[in-house]
Amino acid sequence: MQAQAAPTACRSYSTEQAAAALHIKPQTLRAAVCRAGHYAGIRPHKLPSRFLAWPAEPIDRLAAGEVVQ
Repeated sequence: MQAQAAPTACRSYSTEQAAAALHIKPQTLRAAVCRAGHYAGIRPHKLPSRFLAWPAEPIDRLAAGEVVQ
């Protein structure tokens, strides 16, 4: 009998965590989303609590200096 793998949840950062990873202020991310709907091509997900959840993979790639599309 094989064990079933647990579904993997998509990792995400809060606005404050994403800003810290990118070495910018959280308000920079909020302003970019308000103006353009994204920051450097990264679109956050709006949670039911009205907070933004930023996908971790593109944030990590951008922090490492890679181009995010």
